[in-house]
Amino acid sequence: MSETKTPDAPRAEAALLPPVDVIEDAGGITLYADLPGVPKDKLHLHVDADTLTIEGEIQLDMPEGMDSSHAEVSLPRYRRVFTLSKELDSEQVAAEFNQGVLKLRIPKAAHLQPRRVEIRVA
Repeated sequence: MSETKTPDAPRAEAALLPPVDVIEDAGGITLYADLPGVPKDKLHLHVDADTLTIEGEIQLDMPEGMDSSHAEVSLPRYRRVFTLSKELDSEQVAAEFNQGVLKLRIPKAAHLQPRRVEIRVA
């Protein structure tokens, strides 16, 4: 899996890159993405062929009558795009979202996973 770089988009399309951790094991990969401020209904995952896109809209409500004097999160959304390797089974992506952390499990294609061969006695 590798990150796909996209050309510079107009300011309206600008987005924060969520930090991710990718862990690979014999069965596939597990990806963790930090998406603070994104409610579940504003989180979108798209898998198209070998491309995985994570998008989320930040929903930070400011109390009425108050203005921010300092904002480090100035963009209203996250977006990150990855190219999945051919050994991963993009049809079997499993997703969990808990307290702002997205966990994706993408297994290797069944024919590429290690398997035990049983030996029969003749």
